[in-house]
Order: sequence, then C-alpha cells, then structure tokens
Amino acid sequence: MSDKPSDTPASILLIDDHPLLRQGIKQLVEMEDDMVVAGEASNATDGIRLATELEPDLILMDLNMPEISGIDALKKLRELNVSSRIVMFTVSDQEDDVVAALRAGADGYLLKDMEPEDMIAQLHQAAVGKMVISDRLTTLLAEALRSNKPQQASRPDFDSLTPREKDILRLIAEGLSNKMIGRKLDISDGTVKVHVKHLLKKLSLRSRVEVAVWAVEEGLHKG
Repeated sequence: MSDKPSDTPASILLIDDHPLLRQGIKQLVEMEDDMVVAGEASNATDGIRLATELEPDLILMDLNMPEISGIDALKKLRELNVSSRIVMFTVSDQEDDVVAALRAGADGYLLKDMEPEDMIAQLHQAAVGKMVISDRLTTLLAEALRSNKPQQASRPDFDSLTPREKDILRLIAEGLSNKMIGRKLDISDGTVKVHVKHLLKKLSLRSRVEVAVWAVEEGLHKG
C-alpha cells in the first residue's frame, strides 16, 4: 500500500439504520475525489460482517440502532481486531454516550446536526488518521474526564514515561493513528500498540482519547 493517501481514495463503510441519512452521506462523499463509500449496512450485524470483509479505512456508525447498539458493535469490532478508524455518528450529545464510545475504542464522535461541509471536513481528517470530535463536545469531554478522575493517588504522571512513550503521547495528542505514529517514528504498528498499552497503564487512563484530552489540558502536546 502506498504511503501517499492521495493515491487511492479512502474507503468508507456506513452503518446506520436510516436509509435517507446513508443516501445523503453517500451523495456528499461521491463529490470528493479522495473518498469513496465502499459499503453500507442498515444494522450492526451486517455492519460487522462487512467491516471484516471490506476492511475499510473508515467506519461511520450510528450509536442508536435496533438489536445491537453502536457501542456493542464498536466493542465487537475492536475484539475482532478490525483496524479501521471507527467514528460514531449520532444525535446524542449526552456525556455518558460520548465517554462510553471513546472508552470502547471509537476514533471520533460526530453529531448528526452538523453542516454538510463540516461533516466532509471531519471525514477528511478521520480518513487520514486524525481523531475527530464535534466542537461542542470537546469541553464536555474534558469536564467529564476531570470529574471522573480519582483524586491525587492516580493522577497521571508524565515523568513516569520513557522518552519513546513521551514521543508517542505527543503524537496521540495530535490525533494520529498507530499507523501514522509508526510511520513518523519508523517503528511498526505493533510496537506502537505495545507502547500505547504501557503508557495508558502508567497514566491510569483508559483510552487514547483520554490521553489526548489530558495531554492538551496539561500543554504536553507542544513538546
């Protein structure tokens, strides 16, 4: 596969039980040269099957679906080691939903009431490996993580990290995927994954999104 994302369009899988919404996103994506809708599903079961078959670059998935919820589908996809970027696309701006999705391994959380041009801009970012979160949710997320953090005892300690882990933390804070971090540091995806696991444990954080929010709040992403 080429290092240049522009060589081949980023493939997107849509998982949403509303046909009109899927059609609308497809029409938006079809106008872009560097993105293509590779498949679509109206429920989580079909979506999971298609995700493993197609291995798309990006999965855009609804949070509230009949039978299997988006969160459960997300957990299943991560258990199956699907390497696609997974972005939740929903009407819910509830703190619990946002935090649950990000802790279950989502690479982003976008709200359905966004303007079409903003939606496309965010999809571009997600397709090249950046983390995407609707603007009005970032403050809410930072507050949620702050209030859920146990006092003093397990406060994240940046100095406990190795130099390599600090490099990776800063790149996570920029929203880069494991693949992009590996490319930047000239190490394998698997090595990045091991480092991420270690730094999460050391910092007592549960997801890369928590790492990113904490790093930005502490000003650590500036190097």
